[in-house]
Amino acid sequence: MRKNKFLIIFLFFFLISLNTHSEIIVLSKCDHKEDKYLKNEYIFNLNELIMTRNYVYAEKTYQKYRITDLSVKKSNSYVRNIYEENGKIFTLKHGYPQFYTQILIEKNKPEIFIKSVMNDIEGVSKISTCKKIEKFANQS
Repeated sequence: MRKNKFLIIFLFFFLISLNTHSEIIVLSKCDHKEDKYLKNEYIFNLNELIMTRNYVYAEKTYQKYRITDLSVKKSNSYVRNIYEENGKIFTLKHGYPQFYTQILIEKNKPEIFIKSVMNDIEGVSKISTCKKIEKFANQS
């Protein structure tokens, strides 16, 4: 009987501790150095380690890209895998080992950067500043 009580209490506390906490950071109302958007937002899910970018081009920007690429859509969304290192969040490398790019943000800061590496020479440029930062702590 005593073993059963211990087992039930142990299982109860074990199940309570299984609650997972995740953090979601949403950067929205982001401007861009060169292009105009009606909507431009980045969603970083630190539990699932994915970034989702949703955007809608302004008409002038859409026409600029549509001239050279017929596959361009006025609104689009894409997902990238991410990782966290020293308080910074990076997308996985996009490109080849000698040349690649990554999106980079620092937690609690509204700037979005692009990191470019070519033959081990690194450059970081600010591509966007967001007007709104929201953090959500998900509990399930």
